[in-house]
This record gives sequence, structure tokens and C-alpha cells, in this order.
Amino acid sequence: MSFTAFHLYFDDVEVGQRWESLSRTLTEADIVNFAGLSGDFNPIHIDHEFARSTPFRRPIAHGLLVFSVGSGLGLYAPPMRTLAIMTIKEWHFREPVFVGDTIHVRSEVLAKEVRGRGRRGAITWQRQILNQDNKVVQEGVTETLVEGRGPARVDAAVAEENRTQEQG
Repeated sequence: MSFTAFHLYFDDVEVGQRWESLSRTLTEADIVNFAGLSGDFNPIHIDHEFARSTPFRRPIAHGLLVFSVGSGLGLYAPPMRTLAIMTIKEWHFREPVFVGDTIHVRSEVLAKEVRGRGRRGAITWQRQILNQDNKVVQEGVTETLVEGRGPARVDAAVAEENRTQEQG
């Protein structure tokens, strides 16, 4: 998928702005597939009998599965021209997520820093992943690199002419 006119540039957001994502319900298939993909077959996630012996009394979703789904949900809250996740500055796992829980993401811009003469910028985000009861299940601070509008592009012919003059 390519960026569209719908996607925001670094320049389009301001510190303090907030967004809420759409929601997604986690299924047992999500948990089993994530176990297979990651190799994390901890019985707390996939063994119903074992899980009954834990304080949760049933299997819980992998914390990194919830983080990953939250990352996907946050992709459109807001829809940014994100080039990379640069840092997970801090992340907290607050509550378990169970099969059938529905999660969504709340995002807030904490800080912005221009990079690459405005062609890019770093955005620091406060992200919260909430369940269907609006309880925060995970939260933290992340930093992303986002495409900026940058200075007006110099016409290729003018740039070539300047290069020729410098060499001559």
C-alpha cells in the first residue's frame, strides 16, 4: 500500500492532538497463530488446563501480540506517513487481554522534532491500548520517523545547471 493524500505529513500534526482508533476483537486463532509465528508456546497462552491454575483462570493473549495489533490499529489513528518506529521509550503491560476482548488505541502527540531539513521529523507519541471496558491494558511512549513536506523541491534542470557551474 502506498501513502495517499489521506495520510498526514509531520507538518500536519501538533503537540497535544489526540486520536482514537477503530477496534478489533482478539480471537483464539490470533493467539495460536502468534504462538506459531513467534515460537512463544508458553502454556499461559495456549493451554486451557494450565491456564486454569493461574490467577487469570484462562489463557491470556501474548503481550507482544496485543502490542502488535495495537500498532496496526494505531496506523490509522492518525493516518501518518510513517517511515519507521525509532524507539519504544517505555512500555507497560497493565492488564491481561483474553480471547474475545476488543481493543482500540488512543494516541497523543507529546513532542515533535524536525529532521532532514524538514523532509522528515520525529514524533513522540503517548499510546494507550484499551479494552472494551476502556481499561488501559498497555501504554507507553514511542517515537516514529515521519515524512515531512520539506523545503520546496528544486527543479532537476536547475540543480544540474548548478552542479555544472560548480565543476567548471
